[in-house]
Amino acid sequence: MLVKDWMTKEVLTLVPSVSIDSAVEMMREVGIRQIPVTEASGLVVGIVSDRDIRDAMPSKYLAGDRASIEGEGLKGLKIKDIMTHDPFVVAPDTCMEVAAGILLDNKIGGLPVVDEFGLVGIITEVDIYRFLTTVTGVNRGSSQFAFMLEDSASALEDVLSDLWARGVRLSTVITSYEGIDHGCRQVFIWVQRLDEDTVDSLVAHLRKTYDLRYYVHKGETFKIEF
Repeated sequence: MLVKDWMTKEVLTLVPSVSIDSAVEMMREVGIRQIPVTEASGLVVGIVSDRDIRDAMPSKYLAGDRASIEGEGLKGLKIKDIMTHDPFVVAPDTCMEVAAGILLDNKIGGLPVVDEFGLVGIITEVDIYRFLTTVTGVNRGSSQFAFMLEDSASALEDVLSDLWARGVRLSTVITSYEGIDHGCRQVFIWVQRLDEDTVDSLVAHLRKTYDLRYYVHKGETFKIEF
């Protein structure tokens, strides 16, 4: 699951010397929120976002601001005046989880993707959402089962083998130790589309055999009562 498999490859760019109006028009026409800024050589020198533009609106200027004094307002500013210089970038072979972490840690919405020759794409928070919904099968109507298991290979193997033996096709398995007692782990298993009767019989079996905490079917969460 690498950035190159999920990034937007056809990237619109701006040069530092163009007016902010160019970015506003491009964002409005295409429906994007971040635009990489490149030199003529293709080198990425910045990125401009819709937030950068909002922050530069004349209503935000204080008395005495140079642009306000000259009467130019927003039209007097260039992309280079408001862009984020030397932005975070990632390589095409970066793991999606790493890219997601960079976006989250730095509270940004997009990362230019560069290789040894220059800009090859952009990965945004929307691409991260698309990645998550695809790998978990949510966009294909998958169901999720959440377990609390002993932290051992055999415990997880038992559950997966049981599901497989019952003809359940697995999509994704994720484990977590966040906020969990030592010796245990949470396991989240997404399975491919199931009909109502299959879900009911499967839940009845799983809750008797394992520590099933909840399951999600057709977007609705059902907690297991103990």
